[in-house]
Amino acid sequence: MAELSGLAAVVTGGGSGIGLAAARLLAERGANVAVLDLKPGEEFTGLSADVTDDASVRLAIDKAAQALGGIDILVNNAGIGAIGAVDDNTDAQWHHVFDVNVVGIVRVTRAALPYLRASRHAAVVNTCSIAATAGLPQRALYSATKGAVLSLTLAMAADHVREGIRVNCVNPGTADTPWVGRLLDQADDPAAERAALERRQPMGRLVSADEVAAGIAYLASPLAASVTGTALAIDGGMAGLRIRPRP
Repeated sequence: MAELSGLAAVVTGGGSGIGLAAARLLAERGANVAVLDLKPGEEFTGLSADVTDDASVRLAIDKAAQALGGIDILVNNAGIGAIGAVDDNTDAQWHHVFDVNVVGIVRVTRAALPYLRASRHAAVVNTCSIAATAGLPQRALYSATKGAVLSLTLAMAADHVREGIRVNCVNPGTADTPWVGRLLDQADDPAAERAALERRQPMGRLVSADEVAAGIAYLASPLAASVTGTALAIDGGMAGLRIRPRP
């Protein structure tokens, strides 16, 4: 499939995990891809950027647009996690995670808007989470940021629909990524914790990065030309299904 042929895509947090899987799939489907990351790698047009630094973001976005000949697709995937109940994280941690996960999307999108407005096919896809719509234990700070991402996605979709810019998000369940692997490594019993996460999702397994990437590629493509202001759940049924426990 080459439905993205001739389109220019920028993926933040594209150095690994979901971002890298998305960058690869967008490229397979014909897009010219640039990756923004603290460590962007060499597989695509790689630009070092820190989403908490506005000057860094603006410079990287301008360089990406110059290298690609514009920007048609923006995937806001950069993000970090946090563990704990509401009283487990300091003010500094709350401010930092919001700065990366929420304000980071603002900075990148704001810098890319002039290029998106000039595109004939402009699409923004934000990486949200099941944590935006389901109460998960020990994820107060992370969930709060992803709830903000969901609301931000809807507001952006409303603000820019008449400019021809579609804005959607994907809501993955727990995904089998390096980031989740690092969280599991911090558990007292990583194997037991992984098994618990797998049981939590009705399909009985973690979501793969490639499966999330497929959702991102769909929302970014002309195939989704009438889709905006939508959150696409890619969660093994976690958001909507209430099945009996396994015997």
